[in-house]
Amino acid sequence: MKLYPLQFNPIFKDRIWGGTKLKTILNKPITSDFTGESWEISTVENNVSVISNGEFKGKSLNELIDLYPEDVLGTFIYKKFGKQFPLLLKYLDARQDLSIQVHPDDYLAKKRHNSFGKTEMWYVIQADKNSKLIVGFKNKSSKDAYSKSLKDKTILNLLDSKNIDKGDVFFINSGTVHAIGAGILIAEIQQTSDITYRLYDFDRKDTNGNLRELHEDLALEAINYDVVDAQKLYSQELNISNSVVACDYFKTNVIQLNNTMSVLQNQQTFRVYMCTEGNFELTLNDNVYKYKIGDTVLIPASTENFVILGKATILEIYIS
Repeated sequence: MKLYPLQFNPIFKDRIWGGTKLKTILNKPITSDFTGESWEISTVENNVSVISNGEFKGKSLNELIDLYPEDVLGTFIYKKFGKQFPLLLKYLDARQDLSIQVHPDDYLAKKRHNSFGKTEMWYVIQADKNSKLIVGFKNKSSKDAYSKSLKDKTILNLLDSKNIDKGDVFFINSGTVHAIGAGILIAEIQQTSDITYRLYDFDRKDTNGNLRELHEDLALEAINYDVVDAQKLYSQELNISNSVVACDYFKTNVIQLNNTMSVLQNQQTFRVYMCTEGNFELTLNDNVYKYKIGDTVLIPASTENFVILGKATILEIYIS
């Protein structure tokens, strides 16, 4: 079977903290003023991506994997994960601060929810002036200090806040307390999981006037109370894959493209490209595919070597 670069219908999520940048910056066809997330590639239950282009248009990603598991996923990925697509890829627009939250590791997530844990990373596409992220603790903390700070509503005093700019990258290991601040548009790469423990939500109320659910006790065993070094610095050489994050769950490179770059396939893993700026063309088997800012494309593992050309910033994601 000759597979080809796959695109999907985005799955939009309205959030209390969402805005309109997914439309104004990333060209997404949202209709709400509170769209916080665009799930670009997902196999989360009840949120499975549907192919939007080519011969397999209308099929879900799970259906295609079921038909051609090694061709889509790659020999290494299929051996490791079976027919489970192991990543969830999103764009997020934070008009307001997100809640202070944490995600469990694989052990806790499996034990409590029969799910993967959630290690993730953020790439800042755009940030308003003075925007900030919360990542981890300022100083080594403890369960007692955490519990007391929630009772006193002083948890923000314990947490480390970072000023951010376009192009910044943060790696959020499971267990790291974190929050995306207001005014930030990011690309998020994570394990396939939708497990979040919300610690504090600024006493915000939803559209029905209710406080959102918190998970203070569940978070106790999930939190890493040590100081973390989450920001990742990286090279920005032109027309090559610059390594940014390399962990057991995914590898992410940044490509600063202003000309041509060849990509060699090895049949072991799929690749995902997320275009965060500009536009580019991908040439595969004499076919040309065109992409612009906000587009996400899955390159099946069985495709042959290809070439990309253009002027763009691209996130390249795979597992090895």
